Amino acid sequence: MSAWSTRAACPADLPELQALLTTSCHAAVQPSLELLTEAIERRLVQVAERSGVLVGCAAAEMPSSGHVRLSVVAVRDGMRQQGIGTQLLNELVQSVVPESNDPPLMSALANTEQLPVIRLLLSCGFIGTRVMRTDETGEPLLVYFQHKVRVEYIDPDARHLVPTGARAQLVESLSPSDHAITALVPLSGAPAFEIARFERDDPATLQSGEAAAGIAFSGSILSAVTFLLGFSFASERFPDDVRLLLTGATFSTVLSLIVYASASGELARIRSNSFGKIMKWGNVLSEYGGVLPFVISLPVTYAQVSGNPWTTMVLAATLSFAIAWYERSEFSIAFRFRRSRGESVLLVLTALSPLVGAALVATHTTSWPWTAALAVTLTTRTWLYLFRREAEQGLTERRRWQIRG
Repeated sequence: MSAWSTRAACPADLPELQALLTTSCHAAVQPSLELLTEAIERRLVQVAERSGVLVGCAAAEMPSSGHVRLSVVAVRDGMRQQGIGTQLLNELVQSVVPESNDPPLMSALANTEQLPVIRLLLSCGFIGTRVMRTDETGEPLLVYFQHKVRVEYIDPDARHLVPTGARAQLVESLSPSDHAITALVPLSGAPAFEIARFERDDPATLQSGEAAAGIAFSGSILSAVTFLLGFSFASERFPDDVRLLLTGATFSTVLSLIVYASASGELARIRSNSFGKIMKWGNVLSEYGGVLPFVISLPVTYAQVSGNPWTTMVLAATLSFAIAWYERSEFSIAFRFRRSRGESVLLVLTALSPLVGAALVATHTTSWPWTAALAVTLTTRTWLYLFRREAEQGLTERRRWQIRG
């Protein structure tokens, strides 16, 4: 258990905060009283305390709604090298850079002689992207760091080391816009920066491929659902409620195709930057309105064709297990959203649907209640992901940059 606790600062902490900054950092980097007051009001200050005494703080300012600048990270003497600064900075980043479609940029400045500060920034997901020009000669170089929000890849064959004192080489290495400082390493007993080149992907091309894949997938599902629906109308013994389920699946899949086409139009215009939101609608509608009703209806169709209850139940049990595994895997749409207990119940009902439906049809029992329950379950999940959850996630626990092998 940590010997300290962290929290957001409050106005009552101002006097102790100023005293901490006065004794823990240089006067040149200490925020003014006005800046500290404004930062506390905007919840841009995190503090660490031990036995009711402040032992560390991390503060930032917000010059604009889309940009947050780290002002200072300070830890009291005798409490350093214990991870306090890292925890404070990570919590500050999490509070000001939420997981959303348009998070603000968080940046920081550090000169090449502030190696502990640079090491702290790099460990918390920042990278050094450029050298800030100053008029003062002979002073350490000032490096601009920014926090990486989205995952990018670095070229493993385009990395090199630059000693921290090699001013001209560092300026030259950071001149290209795709190069950045990603690590601080020892080199022959002295510190050196590792400079890496980031691969620049074309977002428009990637989004265009995603939209095309969505259209192709929904088109294939629509063909399969339409075939099964035609078979249901050709069979006199096919339950009417299952026909209605497949009709709804056809409508939902067609709707997902329209949504994917809308995403392509949004990509072509590039105006409102809502491509991700549109794709979420297409993904949810195609899965819970098309794929799952189609898969769940397969054992029902098999029960009508074969008339063999044993093989029907084996097929239904296999599909129920497969759906349960898929729903819990990282490949499912549900994996991209935050889960709750109620959603877990809906997941279990969805996974059991093939088994229950096949049993009802195989035993010639009325299947209307099952169809109604399945429709309500899938409709509820669709509503939950579309209106009660934010954009699709999945990058929360990943590194902010990765090496492409």
